[in-house]
Amino acid sequence: MSEPRLDIIAVVDEGLGHSSYVVALGDGSALVVDPARLPDRQRRLATERGWTLRWTADSHSHADYISGSPELATQGATFLASRGADLEVAHRPIEPGEAVVVASGTELRAIPTPGHTPDHLAYLLTVDGQAEALFSGGSLMVGALGRTDLLGDERCDELTRSLFRALRTEVMTLPDDLAVYPTHGAGSFCSAPARAGRTTTIGIERATNPLLAIDDEDRFVAEMLAGLGTFPGYFRELPERNRRGPRLYSAPPTLPRLDVAAVRTRLSEGAALVDARRIDAFAAAHVTGSMSIEHRPVFASWLGWLVALDRPIVFVLDDTTDRDALVRQSLTVGHENLLGELDGGVDAWAVAGLPVEQTTIVGPGEVRGTLLDVRQSLEWAAGHVPGSVHVELASLASTPTDDRPVTVLCGHGERAMTGASILQAAGHSGVAVLRGGPGDVAAAMGTTLETG
Repeated sequence: MSEPRLDIIAVVDEGLGHSSYVVALGDGSALVVDPARLPDRQRRLATERGWTLRWTADSHSHADYISGSPELATQGATFLASRGADLEVAHRPIEPGEAVVVASGTELRAIPTPGHTPDHLAYLLTVDGQAEALFSGGSLMVGALGRTDLLGDERCDELTRSLFRALRTEVMTLPDDLAVYPTHGAGSFCSAPARAGRTTTIGIERATNPLLAIDDEDRFVAEMLAGLGTFPGYFRELPERNRRGPRLYSAPPTLPRLDVAAVRTRLSEGAALVDARRIDAFAAAHVTGSMSIEHRPVFASWLGWLVALDRPIVFVLDDTTDRDALVRQSLTVGHENLLGELDGGVDAWAVAGLPVEQTTIVGPGEVRGTLLDVRQSLEWAAGHVPGSVHVELASLASTPTDDRPVTVLCGHGERAMTGASILQAAGHSGVAVLRGGPGDVAAAMGTTLETG
């Protein structure tokens, strides 16, 4: 990879597998590509370096998070977005193939790359006519490509073929040493399985990306679609929210403290009770019927996947929870109706004489009853315990179960505890959670993992 002549700084959300980029344009101004909903880190980077954020660009209609470009636009940046996105928020529409002068001698050229979305653009940054960097959005990634099934089966084949053609005619014709900066990467549900790196080059992908090695379009479609797992249901909703424009916040809201009576009222009105404490704390005591989603980097994805975006939420937290981070993650995936937190936590609920329950955590050699694996299908196929039963976590609430003893496992324990909380809320009494993953159980059993 040749050294870029302009400073390009990545701002990474590990939990979402999302990268935004702040690009110094050499004249005291800067460009942001695909900023997060609350773009404080991007603004702080620019301020620390004395740059003015004059431009912000979205590569496509995002499905996994709310864009921060509309907020930056209210603060003076020009918001570039594909005309095909049909945005209702203030922006400068850009056509496929159009070049926008963002600084003297520096252009941003929109490369049509439909596939991940119909309106998708990759942005080629040039300095004095020389290619400097490619911001590939959700098209070309590190060892992977952006998934093409977000609009459903009816458009999946068409979009996959569009991506095949766009990559070959528009992207892979670029110089091998050109640096590529994807928006999606490892940890994102927006891509096929990928290597762990965040950036790459055209040459590296030409040599190592297995999908780019396929010359036959029909085979490409088959291989591409075979490598895709499930994705969160909220991905269906966020493109339209981004099209209409998000609610803007002068600062992230704080969570009000709600007493027990207020929480009971909110729950009776249909609010969800989400316990974001660590799984050990949840196991020791939790409000009966609450859902465990431990606050960690991937919290937002699972909150958006398991709790409908329009459903109000009350949280159960403790002193270990970073409340500001939790609110920011919730807003990032479109959860706006955050009612507050239970004042006094589980202890206050118990003191009020209301039902509290526990969840048993067991080790790899203590499996009770059926072993229920709630990981994603691709994880299951890569290796699972012989005789275990597989139901993806997001499907668990709608899967019939009986009350026979069950031990829930995932990779470490956090998703397993979420699954156990769903089963307990449905009335299942014989539930335990495995601390560890399938490899630990197989070792304890003296067996090997099955694949496929």
